[in-house]
Amino acid sequence: MTHHFRHVQLPNAPDTIAPDGSEVRVLGKLTHGSLAHFTLAPGQISKPVKHQTVEEMWYVIGGTGQMWVRQAESEQIVNLCQGTALCIPVGTHFQFRCDSVEPLVAVGVTMPPWPGMDEAIIVKGIWHPRA
Repeated sequence: MTHHFRHVQLPNAPDTIAPDGSEVRVLGKLTHGSLAHFTLAPGQISKPVKHQTVEEMWYVIGGTGQMWVRQAESEQIVNLCQGTALCIPVGTHFQFRCDSVEPLVAVGVTMPPWPGMDEAIIVKGIWHPRA
């Protein structure tokens, strides 16, 4: 069996803009998951979304902000700063904002791999999007 290893350096330009409005740089994709680098510029607020089939794990590596998450009747606002890790189960409504003078930056794992732009559905959030 031959294994094909792949490595990348973080691209200067984003590969795409996510449905929530954040910049996405794709870092890798395997059978059961994908890895991406997300950036939200200072003062921006994402569009509130929920994912239909994927779950994500995020790890904040720069900037500060907040993320609103809601599942059924349970909701909370999580403060985001370097070192914050959070899990976003399938179907969770979420919205995030950058409150710092530098961009809010996170790396995230999506399981299964991100299937495409139709995955995210816009939902009602708590902040007016600015992305």
